[in-house]
Amino acid sequence: MGEQPIFSTRAHVFQIDPATKRNWIPASKHALTVSYFYDATRNVYRIISVGGTKAIINSTITPNMTFTKTSQKFGQWADSRANTVYGLGFASEQHLSQFAEKFQEVKEAARLAREKSQDKTELTNPALNITSHQVLPSPIISSNGPGEDKLFRSQSADVEITTEKERLKKMLSEGSVSEVQWEAEFFSLQDNNNKLVAALHEANANVDQWKKQLAAYQEETETLRQRVAELESQGAHDSSSENNKEDLSQTLEELELLIKTKDEEIQMLKSQKCSRWEVEGEREETLQKLQELETRNAELERRLHLAEQTLAETLAEREKMQTLTTSCLTGSSNAGHCQELPDVAEVPTADKGACLPTCPFPGSITSSRGEGTAG
Repeated sequence: MGEQPIFSTRAHVFQIDPATKRNWIPASKHALTVSYFYDATRNVYRIISVGGTKAIINSTITPNMTFTKTSQKFGQWADSRANTVYGLGFASEQHLSQFAEKFQEVKEAARLAREKSQDKTELTNPALNITSHQVLPSPIISSNGPGEDKLFRSQSADVEITTEKERLKKMLSEGSVSEVQWEAEFFSLQDNNNKLVAALHEANANVDQWKKQLAAYQEETETLRQRVAELESQGAHDSSSENNKEDLSQTLEELELLIKTKDEEIQMLKSQKCSRWEVEGEREETLQKLQELETRNAELERRLHLAEQTLAETLAEREKMQTLTTSCLTGSSNAGHCQELPDVAEVPTADKGACLPTCPFPGSITSSRGEGTAG
């Protein structure tokens, strides 16, 4: 079945400096996954942490090991087999307590597993139950040839069994390290997958929000279009009102500010980029709709400028007509006064020509001349 993880946490891994035996050397720049593994085949517990493709911690837990808390977030233990001391820095005191409790549980389980293994070995190998005074008899001091042959064969078999056990342990250790690396890579891929799923959900939420904003902008654009149409009709029918001019100018300023605000919002939306390929299609569609909105806003601005120009021309024509009307009225009254003068022959030739019927406003020049004479 191989090794199975029974507990995992994240911590910063350190090793004691082999030169000074006092300073800590960080094993990695970032926090790593530290896991307890149980090998059901060998009935062994280990603490393993893998950084990249390298096993940073590979410590087999024995009953005589002790995990010591040196601070609220730091703990350490010594591994005599690896001839080093491992240190772990946790993000919180709770994580440290959980790791320490699990260390005690695994340590007790390792003690029980060792006792069971020893009992099983004694049951399966009756020769181990022979006492020292039972092993010393005749085969060693006897000169009998067959007894010495049996002793040598037994010793040779023990050596072969020990060699075979060492070879099996080495193979299992290599296989376990490879399996741990695959397990660590699986955990890393699983974490990356969770991050991608979270990012996808966030991107989808952003797309929904952009769609709502786009619908709101479309409604506001339609409202602006209607208001522009109303203003154009008001400018065509109510050009003679000064109050309407002020209201229209104020409304146009408000519309310009509103369009400027919407342009800034559109630019801000355009500057926002989605970081995941799953929403590329949605982003392109949104950008296209934003471009359409910009085109519509530009068209509205052009129509607003045309409306302003039309209004200004209309007001100028109105003022011109008022001036001409006033001049005509003033000229007509002065012309009548000129007819009442007793002696027309004394009027200069230039003034007489000004009163000719061919002049569209016959009294304009005469009135001005008369005012000058009176002055």
